[in-house]
Amino acid sequence: MSVDIVRAFRLAKAGVERLPGPVTRALFDAVADGAWAARVGGVRQLEANLARLRPDLSPAALRRASRANMRAYMRYYREAFELPQASVAQLGARVHVVGDAALRAELAAGRSVVVALSHSGNWDLAGAWAEKYLGHVVTVAEHLQPEELFQGFLDFRTGLGMTIIPLEKGGSVFRELVRHVRTSASIVPLLADRDLSRTGVEVDLGGHRARVAPGPAALALATSRPLHAAMIRHERLSGARRRAAGGPWGIVIEFSERLDRPGDSVEQLSQRWVDWVAGRNRRHPEAWHMLQKVFVEDLDPERLARSRARAPEPSAATPDGAVPGEAPAGSLSEASDAPGRA
Repeated sequence: MSVDIVRAFRLAKAGVERLPGPVTRALFDAVADGAWAARVGGVRQLEANLARLRPDLSPAALRRASRANMRAYMRYYREAFELPQASVAQLGARVHVVGDAALRAELAAGRSVVVALSHSGNWDLAGAWAEKYLGHVVTVAEHLQPEELFQGFLDFRTGLGMTIIPLEKGGSVFRELVRHVRTSASIVPLLADRDLSRTGVEVDLGGHRARVAPGPAALALATSRPLHAAMIRHERLSGARRRAAGGPWGIVIEFSERLDRPGDSVEQLSQRWVDWVAGRNRRHPEAWHMLQKVFVEDLDPERLARSRARAPEPSAATPDGAVPGEAPAGSLSEASDAPGRA
C-alpha cells in the first residue's frame, strides 16, 4: 500500500507537469467524482462531519456540498503539484487576502504571529503566497511513512522557502517553535482542527464536542505573541486576474482579528479560534476538507476514555514537547486523508 501511495503521487505530479491544464483539471475532477460516487469511507465521514456543521442542509444539499468539497480537495492536490512551477506574479494573482493588516504590522515591527488553521481550501498555495508576500513561514510537518513520501513533501515545502520542523515522536517541536517565535519575525501557521492524542483539547464545534490541537493557543500564550485564525477557500477567477494567475481558480485567505486575551487558558483560546473558523466553514461547507473523525460522538469510547485519563490538567500553556498541531500550512501531509482511503 505504501508503494502504491508513492507511485500514485509520482504519477499525479508527472501528469500535472506534462499535460495541459484543462486536461489535468478534468482528470482530477473525474477522480473526485469517482470517489464521491463510490461513497468511499472518507466521503461518508466528510458528509457526517458536514451534517453536524450544517444541520440545516437537506440530504440533497448535503450531497451537493460533499461533491463540491471533493472537487475542491482534489483541486488542492493538483494546484500543489504545479506550485513549484508558478511564478511569484502568478502566486500574487491567485490569492486574495482579507484582514491581514494586523499581521503585517506585527511582522514589520519584528515580531512573529501565530495562526490557527482548519483543513480548508488550499493551505499549500496559502503558505507559498505568504512566503513571498507576507513573511517567512515556519511550521510543522508530520513525519509520514513511507520515508520517501515524507522526504518528497519536505523537499517540496522547503523548496518554496518555508522552514519546516518535522513532528517526531518524543521530539522537541514545541521548544523549536517557541525559539523561532521569540527570535524572528515569522508567520507560524498550524493546522489544528483535529487532534486525537492525549493532548487534544475538547471544544464545542457547531454544537457538538470535538477534539482540536492545543498548539496554536499554547504557543501564543507561551510566547505572548498574537493568535489569529485563518480560513482559506477557493474562488473562481475571470478576466485579467485569471490570465495573470494562469488558471481559472484562486483562493481567498481571510484572517481573524487578534483572538488572545489577558488571562486566557489554552482551552479558552482554543474555543475562541474554533468558533471563528467554524463560522466561516459553515458559510462554505465545500471548503472544509475534513475526511476523518473529529467529533467526539464518532470516536472509539474506550480509546477516548484512555486519552482523557492521560490528559494533562488544564493550564495556561502546553509544556515543552507537547504536540503543537497536526500539520502545517503549505503541506501535503494529509496524504493519509486522500480520497479513496477508508
